[in-house]
Amino acid sequence: MSSNQKSKTINQRLVRGFTLTEILLVVAIISMIAGLGGGYCIGTYKRLLVEKTARQLLLMATYARIMAIEQQRPYELQIDAGNRGFLLATTQMNPETEQTERIVVKDYYCRPVAFEGDVKFEDILVDTMTGESSEGTDVEQKVVFLPNGSAESAVLQIGDGKSHYAVAIVAATGKATLHSGTAKEIETGSLDLDVQ
Repeated sequence: MSSNQKSKTINQRLVRGFTLTEILLVVAIISMIAGLGGGYCIGTYKRLLVEKTARQLLLMATYARIMAIEQQRPYELQIDAGNRGFLLATTQMNPETEQTERIVVKDYYCRPVAFEGDVKFEDILVDTMTGESSEGTDVEQKVVFLPNGSAESAVLQIGDGKSHYAVAIVAATGKATLHSGTAKEIETGSLDLDVQ
């Protein structure tokens, strides 16, 4: 064999490509890695959707307290009986008819919230001003914020079956706090304002 033929044989071995089996194996490995990553991203997205909705509820409760004090009239955080969302409402005098009308608050800071995906109210516990306690998600419920800064005591749990957040509203101060976890983990009851 001449040196020219040996060189050609060596170059042919170096230029050799991938076999179909090797290419399919690489594609299968990449598909498995992408599938695992996609599942992780979807789970993270669903958890963040629950957290976002819980934060919207917290902000609406805080806004309701501020507006009740500022406007000197009650504001109601209303929970949709169909478990599709929540909104803020109040009463206002109509100057044309001189009648009190119930209005839904829609301004730059507050809009009605509709649930996305699998997010819903999972548990609702409201202690009304009359001393009655209402639980469940099958009836329309509301949390009333009064002009003196107080509110009805409530614990509202939002979740999607896997992720859970609860918003607790203290009756004496009307302040709302966000907790990661279920409503059962939050202690409710009276608050001693002298203990600090």
